Amino acid sequence: MLVALAPAVVALAVQRGRSEPARTPAPAVAEVAAPPAVTGVKTAAAPVLATSAGIAAAVRYARTRAGTVAFAVLDERGRLRGLRRTLRFPSASVVKAMLMVAVLRRAAGGHLSAGERDLLRRMITVSDNDAASAIYAQVGGAGLRSVAHAAGAKRFADVGNWADAQLTAADQARFFLRFDALVPAAHRRYARKLLSSIVGWQRWGIPPAASAHRMKVFFKGGWRTGIVHQVALLERGGRRIALAVLTSGEPSMDYGEDTIEGIARRVLG
Repeated sequence: MLVALAPAVVALAVQRGRSEPARTPAPAVAEVAAPPAVTGVKTAAAPVLATSAGIAAAVRYARTRAGTVAFAVLDERGRLRGLRRTLRFPSASVVKAMLMVAVLRRAAGGHLSAGERDLLRRMITVSDNDAASAIYAQVGGAGLRSVAHAAGAKRFADVGNWADAQLTAADQARFFLRFDALVPAAHRRYARKLLSSIVGWQRWGIPPAASAHRMKVFFKGGWRTGIVHQVALLERGGRRIALAVLTSGEPSMDYGEDTIEGIARRVLG
């Protein structure tokens, strides 16, 4: 059964005249093989995915943008860099990735039901709010807090509904970099496929910037009035980084998207 959300939570804002869809049919998702979970530092001589100069340029750019902008970049060496990394924001739909992980950890090595797969597919690939509410009713705040703890989050807070959970750029970067390790092996390739199968009109911000560098992108965005967020795991050549960009108070959805893409392009060089 669904939990009742406050009207201000359920009425998420319009993107170019379209709200986050509640019942748009999601595409079928075929599973692809996932790499082993990353637990240590890569030693292969591969180019780094983000440089100090690029991150510094992103900080300068972020400071010129209207509203409040925070971002965090986390690499496999544990270097966490960015701007306003520990500032809390309401989650909007980026928390749906954590809801998915809560469901998969509860299933452990067991099978997902057809109903669970349908809810997960709709919640992630088209950002279906009804599906997210149904899943939150199942896993609750305890499920989200358990995932946050496993990810090493330091400032995550559940407030009784998924859309207003409090999170930071730093904690979201930690969660996405450790994503493979957080998901049971039996469900890892399915989870990765969902995060790489977001519908086209939601692939703004980080994905085009990362695609220009031939990176694999696993991401989730979130938006409503005055909020535009996006978080991603980026992979190339055996290396990976996580990038989280959280914004509030921007003049428009388009402006927020441009801010996120501008940060990503500078971070990735």
